[in-house]
Amino acid sequence: MPTTALALLNQPSRSAPPHRNGAPAVELVDPTAPHVGVLDLGVTRGDGVFETISIGNGAPQALAAHIRRLARSAASLELPEPDQDAWEEAVRVAAAAIDPVPEGYVKTILTRGVEGDGRPTGWAYAAPADDFTAARRDGIRVVLLDRGYRHDVAQTSPWLLQGAKSLSYAVNRAVLREARRRDADDVVFVSSDGYLLEGSTSNLLLRVGDRLVTPGTHLGILPGTTQGDLFAFAESRRLGTEYAMLRPEDLLAADGAWLVSSVRHAAPIRRVDGTDRPVDTELTTAVNAFLVGRTE
Repeated sequence: MPTTALALLNQPSRSAPPHRNGAPAVELVDPTAPHVGVLDLGVTRGDGVFETISIGNGAPQALAAHIRRLARSAASLELPEPDQDAWEEAVRVAAAAIDPVPEGYVKTILTRGVEGDGRPTGWAYAAPADDFTAARRDGIRVVLLDRGYRHDVAQTSPWLLQGAKSLSYAVNRAVLREARRRDADDVVFVSSDGYLLEGSTSNLLLRVGDRLVTPGTHLGILPGTTQGDLFAFAESRRLGTEYAMLRPEDLLAADGAWLVSSVRHAAPIRRVDGTDRPVDTELTTAVNAFLVGRTE
């Protein structure tokens, strides 16, 4: 079996024509060969959306939630609605085609396609995940960076697409380079009026006493599939859950803090802007064991 796999969708949306009449809905192709045209709007303008789905125990995790979020992002960009059944099949086919690994991921991408063609482009790419043992065990250092928007930008300026997982990820990569310049591993975005938002590719989660707390999605941040699973996990630990308006001082004062995402899972925050903070080792271990062991 190969290390990586690529599954192309013949008809990513039922509202658009297929690329090839009579072709299979999902087809495994050589991941090293070219498959996307140079005029595809996902390439030329970042006009598309994506999801990254973890593979644990050989199966995609939180698959339905990811495909629902793909559809929400697509709606924000006014892309054709993804065919949920076709996308779930593509993810499963790609995940099953790679060598068995302890942890992997499938990245799904939906673009508007070639301008004027009317057919979106879609694919699912599977590969082994990086080793995040150190980040999960030892924690990460973060810096707080101003996102440049007020906390209510999603309501005042919806055309800025806050909360959509679009392919326009240049800023998300730029902030990681800035974090490295500041001797840190990741960032936590802060609104221009002083509210905590999210990480570069993750959601922020705090433990405050016997509650798990995260910023609300009305703040123009991405609704987290991993964060959602952890709220369900909290119930088994008799922990309360809450969406809240949080300030930087809440992060410093919290009993525990993590950046949580689909592939890295829960990385405890051990330093904020150069100031050390305690790591909740017991809950971190339990959370990551839960996330690694999830089924669909």
